[in-house]
Amino acid sequence: MSLADAYLETALELIQDTGEIALRYFRQPMSVDDKSGGSSFDPVTQADREIEAQLRSDLSERYPDHGIVGEEEDDRAGDSAFKWIIDPIDGTRAFMSGMPAWGTLLGLTHEGRAILGLMNQPYLEETFFGNSEEAWLLHGTELTQLSTRTTDSLDDCVLYSTHPDLFTQDVEKRAYASVSERVKLMRYGGDCYSYCLVAHGQVDLVIEAGLNPYDIVPLIPIIEGAGGVVTDWQGGDAHAGGRIIAAANEAVHAAAIAVMGTTVTTAAIELQDS
Repeated sequence: MSLADAYLETALELIQDTGEIALRYFRQPMSVDDKSGGSSFDPVTQADREIEAQLRSDLSERYPDHGIVGEEEDDRAGDSAFKWIIDPIDGTRAFMSGMPAWGTLLGLTHEGRAILGLMNQPYLEETFFGNSEEAWLLHGTELTQLSTRTTDSLDDCVLYSTHPDLFTQDVEKRAYASVSERVKLMRYGGDCYSYCLVAHGQVDLVIEAGLNPYDIVPLIPIIEGAGGVVTDWQGGDAHAGGRIIAAANEAVHAAAIAVMGTTVTTAAIELQDS
C-alpha cells in the first residue's frame, strides 16, 4: 500500500462533499468579485470561498498537524511533512459562465512531493484521482482505471491550453505556437479538466504558463498515475507552477520540449543580437 492510500478514502469523502456547495451556485445567479484590484480580471465567487473553508475545516479536524495551502486563504503551516493543496474551483471563469469545464482540486504532498491528487466535477458526477502509480475515474458508481495515449508523434497529438492570454511574453507565445503548429488538433479551454483528459487518454498535451502551485500540484499524481509526464518547459520539477507541460507519455513530452527549447533559444539569440 502506498503512503497516499492511507489518505485516499478520507480525501474522496471530503472532496465529494463539496459538490453540494458547487452545485448550489452553478448555473444560478451569482455575484462575482474581482481579486485583481483592477489590473486584470481575476474572479472569485462565494462557491470558491465556501468550498475552501469547508475543506480547510474538515482537514484541520482530521489532520491537525498537516499544513494547508489554498487559493483563497492564507497558508497554514503544519508540524508534519504533509501538506494539503486546495483549489476550490479551478476554472472559475468557466464556472461563472455555466460551462462544466471546472473542478475542485485537492492534493496531498509529503516532503514537498505530490503523492495524492483529486479533481471533482460534481455536475458531471466525475472524480479523477491518482497516487502517481495508478489513476482512476469514478463516474457515479462506476470505477475505471485510467491510461494515457501511446501517441509518439506531435503530428498525431491533440493539444489543449486554457487560454492564449496565459502566454504573456513573446517567447512564450512563440514557444507555444511552435508546438501548436505541429499537432493534429489544438483547442483552448478546459482548465483542470483538460489535464484529467490527458490521464483519460483523450488529450496528448496540455501546455500553459503562469500557473500557481495549487493549479497543478493536485493534478500531477493523476497524470503520472495514468502513465503521463508533468514538468516545467525545461523538463524540471512542476510543483512550483509557472510554465507547465503535461504529456501523455515520454516520447510526446520529449518531442514538445525539444521544439519549444529550440524556439526559446532562437528567441534569446535574436534578443541578444537586437
